[in-house]
Amino acid sequence: MRSQRNQSVDWQQQFQILQAQAEDARLRSYYSEELPEQTTPLADAPLVALDLETTGLDPDQSEIVSIGLVPFSTQRVYLRDYRHWVVKPRKPMSEDSILIHGITHSDVESAPSFDAVFEQLLGALASKIVVVHCRSIEQEFLNRRCLQITGETLKLPIIDTMEIERRALEGRRGALDKLLRRPLGSLRLADARKRYSLPAYQAHHALTDAIATAELLQAQLAYHYRPDTPVRDLWV
Repeated sequence: MRSQRNQSVDWQQQFQILQAQAEDARLRSYYSEELPEQTTPLADAPLVALDLETTGLDPDQSEIVSIGLVPFSTQRVYLRDYRHWVVKPRKPMSEDSILIHGITHSDVESAPSFDAVFEQLLGALASKIVVVHCRSIEQEFLNRRCLQITGETLKLPIIDTMEIERRALEGRRGALDKLLRRPLGSLRLADARKRYSLPAYQAHHALTDAIATAELLQAQLAYHYRPDTPVRDLWV
């Protein structure tokens, strides 16, 4: 796929500014960690896939109930270094929510709060490029919770596999498809994985979805990008 550079942020420079501005010690520590330069090839970039399971899609009304993450590179997924937390929401979960993510009231009864694992989460994300499937949801939930805990939002470099897949599907559309406004195709994580012959995994489990996202990015990069593509072409 032809490179379509985002309006890239110089995250190294941005983190220096954010570190100087941050009032919360945990955020200052996070922003003090060195990030890869914009020109770093994707093949050399330190990546971490992240997934959140929530009680709904509205970050103002819904809660995070589990967090899964796994570090990886374009060639390997480091399963030994995964992290997975079930966290206790501040509001009771609805039965509809439980049916989706499978986390029950008894699962969260003795679980730590998001606040209690927040510093560990920042440590696991530090110095890495965060990879998610649907940036608008994952980042907004993290921002809301960070704001509630620290009074500040959380800024982090993100690669969005959903956006990469959207670009790939757009690139394959013919003139007639565009003229007739035919649907682009599903951008759901499971459906995107099928296009690369990746195996089906159980959905709506934070750690499994994080692993699935890591594998999806590996496949997308192998199909659509050169190994020396700089990270600035994909991170936002």
